[in-house]
Amino acid sequence: MMSTDSSARAEQPVVLADGLAKAYGEVRALQGVSFSIPAGSVVGFLGPNGAGKTTAIKILTGSLAADAGRASICGYDVERDAQAARASIGYLPENNPLYPEMRVDRFLRFAWEAQRTDGQSETREQAIERVVEATGLAMVFRRAIGNCSKGYRQRVGFAQALLHDPPLLILDEPTNGLDPLQVVEIRELIRQLGRTKTVLLTTHVLPEVEALADRVVLIHQGRKVADDSLDRLSAAGEGRLIQLSVQAPPAALEAVLQGFGAEIVQLRPGAFGSADSTRALLRVERFDAAQLAALSQAVQEAGLALLELAPHAGGLESLFQGLDRHAPVGEEAVQ
Repeated sequence: MMSTDSSARAEQPVVLADGLAKAYGEVRALQGVSFSIPAGSVVGFLGPNGAGKTTAIKILTGSLAADAGRASICGYDVERDAQAARASIGYLPENNPLYPEMRVDRFLRFAWEAQRTDGQSETREQAIERVVEATGLAMVFRRAIGNCSKGYRQRVGFAQALLHDPPLLILDEPTNGLDPLQVVEIRELIRQLGRTKTVLLTTHVLPEVEALADRVVLIHQGRKVADDSLDRLSAAGEGRLIQLSVQAPPAALEAVLQGFGAEIVQLRPGAFGSADSTRALLRVERFDAAQLAALSQAVQEAGLALLELAPHAGGLESLFQGLDRHAPVGEEAVQ
């Protein structure tokens, strides 16, 4: 019969971050970041360089203590129940630390011994057989890691993260440095793992998030600025940029836009198929029919021929472009 403590943990989210704060001297790396991840989710954890992603991951994995707030993995507090919390995580860091002189099979046996905890139901060889099959390492199983391709070395990293069959995988830039074919292979591996694991994925590659994640947590300057489904956040991003093309030189269009009050993100001459056309990408606080009509009228009153006026389907990229200028978006955005 399941104990009361076990029942309570089973009802907890797989990942819980509650008001995490961390400072390095005068630099406030995290400022009250909160989010939770239920079982069975593939979540993209995003932000520009210096946003605080690495600090948050270090706190979640127990390698760094928060100044304030708390974090738990599968109901285990990462500080009070550190060993149990870590045992619930399979972690693939960005630099994927391996021993190139070791053979793949010997490295996995070494990793199993290092990660072994009491109460494991599998033997070492059973665990290794499971992860080799899951990650497709049979062809290089007895090869030195240093003699494997970058793609296979990344698979070795995945295999060590899966050895103790954790419920949570934290993958930090898992396709960094791979060639296009290897990227496709690793993404497919992540999709397969996401069917049975909860996955927290950090990456700078936005198409990777769009291909793999069903939800996005976006942080910037140590604060959470978005937390919602990928579809809803992409729609929010699209509503913040407008694409406008006219049959006129850039200076003429720029003069109209400055008077209108729109922020010019990009101004490209000759972008609409002729030398005297100009395409502009504009950032707006909101997108609605009234604003579209007003912009159209301003262009026409200036005597410019309007060629194109529509929301820019930028998806997540639009959100990144507006990070410094916009309030948080998404249902759980920090105010």
